[in-house]
Amino acid sequence: MLRSALLAASRSPQVRTVVEKFPPTHAIVERFVAGELLDDAVTACDDLVATGRKVTLDHLGEDTKDAAQAAGTAEAYEHLLAALKDTGLAANAEVSVKLSAVGQFLPVDGEKIALENARRICAAAADAGTTVTLDMEDHTTTDSTLSIARELRADFPWLGVVLQAYLRRTEADCKEFASAGSRVRLCKGAYKEPESVAFQGKRDVDLAYVRALKVLMSGDGYPMIASHDPNMIKIAGQLAEWNGRKADSFEYQMLFGIRPEEQLRLAEAGNAMRVYLPYGQEWYGYFMRRLAERPANLTFFLRAMATRG
Repeated sequence: MLRSALLAASRSPQVRTVVEKFPPTHAIVERFVAGELLDDAVTACDDLVATGRKVTLDHLGEDTKDAAQAAGTAEAYEHLLAALKDTGLAANAEVSVKLSAVGQFLPVDGEKIALENARRICAAAADAGTTVTLDMEDHTTTDSTLSIARELRADFPWLGVVLQAYLRRTEADCKEFASAGSRVRLCKGAYKEPESVAFQGKRDVDLAYVRALKVLMSGDGYPMIASHDPNMIKIAGQLAEWNGRKADSFEYQMLFGIRPEEQLRLAEAGNAMRVYLPYGQEWYGYFMRRLAERPANLTFFLRAMATRG
């Protein structure tokens, strides 16, 4: 019930107004978000790369209202990728893109607009010498997102996609996308989904994650294990060993601000460890979903509110 309430709050303009106006909020959000400006993102990225970690940057933006706003988001990514190229960070940093932020849900030609904007971003990434991963949102977007991904991969075969283990369809999707050259980020899933399309209990979600991970690890693609769960990390390492994978043939991924000590441990052990680094003014929805995902995050936030209040 708490998770559902937080996810509902992430879409509430009224709750957003309260949270954004609460004085300590921005100081707390800094744990999970690099900042609001491009320079903030580049600085945080540089700090992470200096410690042996890789980065995927997300310019936060959802619920795009018109084509001009979608094009503006694509332009922001172009500026970001140019900055990564100019600073030499592109060798260790890519970008993550939500198609909803570049026009996917617009009522007229939404998918076409999203495809065109995503193509702009991929072209900028290719010029910078790095890659792009398409983020996944709730289950109603899955078919559309994977369809756009298939089109883009004709020109950009390195394009990554995100698959969410709690969806009942994901094991089959993993089989399709586990081919040579394919990059797949496997996460558990952060949206409230109906039982008809998604596993509900933690045990069922964990088992689904392992089944999907087995498919990816035994395939010819590049698995990206997005999890903070110690058991999943351990299992991923075992599966990599059993499938004869070298350290550069897969990677671990974690969110900025979550388990930084474990991130460093994995990197120092010779693993590819990538940090999901969001930035931008539209941080509210992202922040609320992080609270919903892990009770420890909510406890941290409430404790800080009590202390700073």
